[in-house]
Amino acid sequence: MEVSLEGSIRAEEMQQFVEQAVSAVKSLAEHGRIVRALADLRQLRTTSPEAAEILRQGQEAAMKAGMRRIAEIVGSELTALQLNRIARGSGMDRILRRFNDEEAARAWLFEPDDALDAA
Repeated sequence: MEVSLEGSIRAEEMQQFVEQAVSAVKSLAEHGRIVRALADLRQLRTTSPEAAEILRQGQEAAMKAGMRRIAEIVGSELTALQLNRIARGSGMDRILRRFNDEEAARAWLFEPDDALDAA
């Protein structure tokens, strides 16, 4: 699964994104798929506290729904700091890695992982 967020995201837009993403994760997981995601956030700006909280809740829901691994590509240090805080709050930091390079991110997503393959 691939997602991309750009610019400043308002709370309403984040809610819509989260609903669509969690629905996609549920659908894939229900069909027995190991759900891995590439999140291209190179053009994302830091978000409001409200949008950040919606994203945190969405990350929790995505993991409960079956998200197993996520690679983020981030362009801004400030955005990376905010995303770190959100991921720690949701617990997604356990399944997330951040990259500067898309090729490396894609390679990591599909590296063999005994824990993933056994699930």
